[in-house]
Amino acid sequence: MKKVTGIGGIFFKCKDTNAVNEWYKNHLGLDTTPYGVSFEWLDKENSAVKGTTQWSPFAESTKYFEPSSKDFMINYRVENLVALVEELKKEQVTVLDEIATYDYGKFVHILDLEGNKIQLWEPANE
Repeated sequence: MKKVTGIGGIFFKCKDTNAVNEWYKNHLGLDTTPYGVSFEWLDKENSAVKGTTQWSPFAESTKYFEPSSKDFMINYRVENLVALVEELKKEQVTVLDEIATYDYGKFVHILDLEGNKIQLWEPANE
């Protein structure tokens, strides 16, 4: 079974999300929104399929990364999230929540061996 197929996003805490977005827009040319920026790319196995990688600053006070105490969270793109979560549970991996489904995909959060919160995402188009 394929597990991780790529990086879905990089999320990090900062003191002022607006200022960070503006800095990256002005100095590095990122086309930022209040949610950061989505980088589009084409799938290497099927160039008709577009993918995205999200870059998002979060408020320093966010609780979204808890229970991790780190200032970042990585989102990994996966295939067949339901089967993967079942496999991870059998392997004693901490699964923090139930799979959530949105029009753009399915999500769940887990902890790695050092307590880093990880977001797993199965995009809707896969």
